[in-house]
Amino acid sequence: MHIVYVSDGKAGHRSQALGLFQAMQRQQANATFEEVSINDLPIFSLIKALFSSKNTLFEQAPDFIFGVGSHTHFRVWLLGKIFIKAKTVILMKPNLPIAWFDYAVIPEHDGIPANSRVIVTRGALNPIRNENRHQKARILIALGGSSKRHQWNQEKVLLSVQQIVEHNPNSEIILTTSRRTPAKFIDILRQQSFAKYLQICPVEQTPQGWIFEEMQKAEAVWVTEDSVSMIYEALTAGCRVGVIEIDRLKPDRITLSIDKMIQSNLISTKMSIAELSQPHPFKEAERVATYLLAK
Repeated sequence: MHIVYVSDGKAGHRSQALGLFQAMQRQQANATFEEVSINDLPIFSLIKALFSSKNTLFEQAPDFIFGVGSHTHFRVWLLGKIFIKAKTVILMKPNLPIAWFDYAVIPEHDGIPANSRVIVTRGALNPIRNENRHQKARILIALGGSSKRHQWNQEKVLLSVQQIVEHNPNSEIILTTSRRTPAKFIDILRQQSFAKYLQICPVEQTPQGWIFEEMQKAEAVWVTEDSVSMIYEALTAGCRVGVIEIDRLKPDRITLSIDKMIQSNLISTKMSIAELSQPHPFKEAERVATYLLAK
């Protein structure tokens, strides 16, 4: 079974495609993965390939064609016409009619009901699994920053970090940032009296894959609420998950989904490990892979 992933070069999109491929590979060991950039798939060349009896676009004919990101959708549709035996899968709400593709894997916050073509998921897919290596009383704090729906609030974040430290006195606490965290924040954090209880690891000083490894070791992860994908990654890793609230610029489907997770006790705004919900089994990539392979 060969899977072709049409890539727009964005790491977050690749993470989704890789997560689904790896889940499929665990269920069908002979699965192979080929990533092809949209730059290597010009529209004109694909249209020409439509009328050619043979083509050399890929290493082998695909069984599945994945696309994530709006610039991939038309190419995935054309490739589905070229490779008529392949199943086309868009891992988001497509900007073309859903009926143009075999499947669309869409997070529930987009509000599209499930049907024979639409697979609704809790959050975007990711390549994480729960490896059951969590260490008691080990905490990871992951900070984001401002976004189109959130405004960074330094005082709120500092207070939340302080409360996590004070409510978990016997824990090992590792704190990291993201590319969106204000540049001066770490210097300000280091000046706080409670900073001596933290292992501070700015994102610039962490290697690729570091945060996924830390999630495998942490019993609990606190994430600022702007980092929705990281909330789902921590849940998938099998951690107890807390949310650090920051200012909301506007309510929308994403903020509503966070509120829904809090109300359903999937995540919590509490600041003590003992008050966080027990981990829930969270295997969305596995579930989607099982569905696609069964079809």
